[in-house]
Amino acid sequence: MTSWPDTWPGREKPAPKRQPLSRERIVATALTIIETEGLDALSMRRVAQELGTGAASLYAHIGNKDELLEQVLDLVYSEITTETPDPARWQEQVKDHLRRARKVLTSHGDLARAVMAANVPVTPHALDNAEAVLGLLKAGGLDDRTASYGVDVLSLLVTATAFEESSRWRVSAEDASAYGERIRTFFASVPADRYPLVVALAGELTRDVGDERFEFGLDILVAGLARRA
Repeated sequence: MTSWPDTWPGREKPAPKRQPLSRERIVATALTIIETEGLDALSMRRVAQELGTGAASLYAHIGNKDELLEQVLDLVYSEITTETPDPARWQEQVKDHLRRARKVLTSHGDLARAVMAANVPVTPHALDNAEAVLGLLKAGGLDDRTASYGVDVLSLLVTATAFEESSRWRVSAEDASAYGERIRTFFASVPADRYPLVVALAGELTRDVGDERFEFGLDILVAGLARRA
């Protein structure tokens, strides 16, 4: 049976249709660039290059780089799942939420640097997370001021931890361990008569085992909030 060609010999096949630009495609592409190349690589021009278009065409959907980064952060915040508050479990629910938030924020290259700079939640999914934590704190019986201050300090713990961890996102475990050892050696070598505690506690000050430090912060903050219920 004869197999017929799709086109007449010598005639060029039509180019595949280009996907139309959209705000969602632009934001998703920007996030991919951050994950693979780092936050400093992000620019309107770089996103346009990845999408096979000119930077000017992006401005019909995104006003500028700052707005683009804001939308990228909102996309990432949408990945953080929330729970219905349970007054009997509110403390563990708060901890679980912050663990999830930390995991999400550290899973996208060094994006957490931008989270630290953004500071105030202004986009829908960022506000969803603030609302969720406030709901958990209120379920625990905290007054309005304590809940308001509480969501702030809890957010700072997560963003500061994610920021610190994201600064090492391209560093191997061996290099990170070597860096920690250099810090420990430095602390142990400073003048003991002037810094007796720094020298004595050099090992503990530089201890970095799993999630110990983050969990320590969670325990201290949540227990402190609970005492105000």
